[in-house]
Amino acid sequence: MRFHLPHAPDGATIGLLGGSFDPPHEGHLHISEEALKRFGLDQVWWLVTPGNPLKSRGPAPLPKRMEACKTMLHHPRIQATDFERHTNTRYTAQTLQALFQTYPRANFVWLMGADNLASFHHWDNWQWIMENVPIGVIARPGQRTAARTSFAAKRFDFARISGKQSHRLAHATTPAWCFINAPMNKTSSTQIRNRGNWAS
Repeated sequence: MRFHLPHAPDGATIGLLGGSFDPPHEGHLHISEEALKRFGLDQVWWLVTPGNPLKSRGPAPLPKRMEACKTMLHHPRIQATDFERHTNTRYTAQTLQALFQTYPRANFVWLMGADNLASFHHWDNWQWIMENVPIGVIARPGQRTAARTSFAAKRFDFARISGKQSHRLAHATTPAWCFINAPMNKTSSTQIRNRGNWAS
């Protein structure tokens, strides 16, 4: 299996959506399209992880998940990459450091659903992440309150950019984060697996 390493034009602003994509679904695509529009991004990369350190159960084989992403993605500015397999990184902070070294002329924005912000303080080196890359948070069903009152949100409340100013995020001085409300898409990978439509 060859590596899928995307090209980043000099000065490009790239949103990073990390996850197992087990399987990829319309919710991932929805978040990516909203991020492109609201944060003024040039591209969005799906960072398909070999394994999630916060989950005990392993995902489906990486080649299967990469192929599913390629099948779904037809947007010219959204692409999937197995960058973490290439760099042998597993934690977001490690992956970001590798991205900074590999693409020194790109501008990155970390993207996450509101549910991830609620548990963000459990991530490895989460404060370093917040202090070194702008973070765009997209609301998902049932997670708005938990995200806005989360430990990370309170700790970095001073660095929050209002949703009306979301276009400023990509070039803001870190720490900087922005919470946007977007039309909801309730699809989740867990639901798809539970319906038996995806076998690991």
